[in-house]
Amino acid sequence: MYRISKQFSFSAAHSLHELSPEHPCTRLHGHNYVITVHLKSEQLNKTGFVCDYKELEKIKEYIDTHLDHQNLNDVMFPLNPSAENLAKMLYDIFKPSFPQLYAVEVSETPKTSAVYEPESE
Repeated sequence: MYRISKQFSFSAAHSLHELSPEHPCTRLHGHNYVITVHLKSEQLNKTGFVCDYKELEKIKEYIDTHLDHQNLNDVMFPLNPSAENLAKMLYDIFKPSFPQLYAVEVSETPKTSAVYEPESE
């Protein structure tokens, strides 16, 4: 099995719901997000790639247009804009264009990340 990944970054704000009122994440705050898309394939294409990284520019275009410098509460409504929900949302958006996609990782800080990977494909 061959595996590749590529990172993309953007800045956005959000506030989380369903937390205790004194929790700091209930207040509007921002993150410098890092999104990592993970792709895999048992076979390489004729060039010797799982996927040409250049093809993944479509993901950057989506992130720049729809997520960068946005309030994720607006973008993701009615979902609570947690890293976990964002990872699944991005997986669902990108999977049709990239069948080799098997996971999306969302990092809000250098020390935390959430990964969405379906149980089976």
